[in-house]
Amino acid sequence: MHGCAVGLNVRRPGPPGAVTQPRAAPLAHLRAASAAGGHDGSVDSRGDLAARIVSALGERGQTLATAESLTGGMLGAAITAIPGASAVYRGGVIAYATELKTALLGVPADLLARHGPVHPDVAWAMAAGVRDRLGATWGLATTGVAGPDPVGGLPPGTVHIATTAGQPATRALALAGDRNDIRRDTVGEALKLLWRQLREDDP
Repeated sequence: MHGCAVGLNVRRPGPPGAVTQPRAAPLAHLRAASAAGGHDGSVDSRGDLAARIVSALGERGQTLATAESLTGGMLGAAITAIPGASAVYRGGVIAYATELKTALLGVPADLLARHGPVHPDVAWAMAAGVRDRLGATWGLATTGVAGPDPVGGLPPGTVHIATTAGQPATRALALAGDRNDIRRDTVGEALKLLWRQLREDDP
């Protein structure tokens, strides 16, 4: 990680219609991994964390869908790099153009008109939209400014990520580094957010 300031907000439950599949027995290994990996359950390797997520979703009989803007498919690639991901990963939508966030993910056009595409409510709407459209238990979304130029007055490294299911949450990031650093670190932070929410949703 090249430097990151974060803020976490717990959100209201997502819109109705989400697919929630039956849970397996409580995942004791989630809490054990949290103790081993720090207070937020993080691990050093994005691949290790993605593997833990795939395993946890599989134990619960739950599924994941991703909605990406600045990461352009990198988040989905991190998940599908894990053997067995096909059992839990429904698919992803890369909505890079602003208008496609409405057309493909159902992000309200008036929300985009008021705040632009880089906003916590947009990230949350992307996550909820991809979850509902792809019939997944969890939606995970990224939107932000990768650089090198500002967008809408926002500097590079301004990023919002969100997940929906259980206790929906958004996270604001201020990432440092070049374009590649920002995109890579966004993927890592999105995986950490999902991992944290999986732990909190563990019965």
